[in-house]
Amino acid sequence: MKVILVGAGPGDEELITLKGLNAIKNADVIVYDDLIGENLLKYAKEGAELIYVGKRKGKHSHKQEEINQILVEKAKENKTVVRLKGGDSFIFGRGGEEILELKKHSIPYELIPGITSSIAVPEVANIPLTHRKVATSFTVVTGHEAEDKDKKQVKLSELNADTIVILMGITNLKNHVAELLKNSRRNENTPVAIITNGTRPNQKVIKGTLGDIVKKAEENNIAPPGIIVVGDVVNVLE
Repeated sequence: MKVILVGAGPGDEELITLKGLNAIKNADVIVYDDLIGENLLKYAKEGAELIYVGKRKGKHSHKQEEINQILVEKAKENKTVVRLKGGDSFIFGRGGEEILELKKHSIPYELIPGITSSIAVPEVANIPLTHRKVATSFTVVTGHEAEDKDKKQVKLSELNADTIVILMGITNLKNHVAELLKNSRRNENTPVAIITNGTRPNQKVIKGTLGDIVKKAEENNIAPPGIIVVGDVVNVLE
């Protein structure tokens, strides 16, 4: 009986760790998300149970409480369960919530880190989040906060890092841009990049500034999933 949280990486199946891949191969049950590289499931052993629990804004196949229950029930069947998540389980992946549920039921667990999309996707798009003389700090935030919270925690108008990475922010792009323009470190000429389907064959990158990125996103029919990068690093390698 064991649950293994495996970070599947940013989308390209080859970017999973060797340890994560071995866990997939040995799992009795794989509970997987929407943004994993689909070909990873071909490594599951014969007879393994595959359970899809993907979540996207407005399109949730299971509530988080239901996913927690699935993990507990399958583990109590004395099975090795792999919880396969896109990116890294602890970077806006609700991995911590699932671990807390497992602890309530005294279920053994293991954590296998994944390459987080917040760093890997910009890198594959030729954007370093830090660069000497240009950016010595970066901040990663969510663009979609929990609806049941009392107040917003992410205040883009107050962030002081040289580079800002916004995950799950495309749906609210217009609002995010408006908040960033209130930031004393940003203005309409601040470079911005939007990367959709990062590391995958259909990856798309558009660049602009805070002054025109909303219009460019509309013209290019940009839709989730994607990452927004704000700061001078966007153009540093051009």
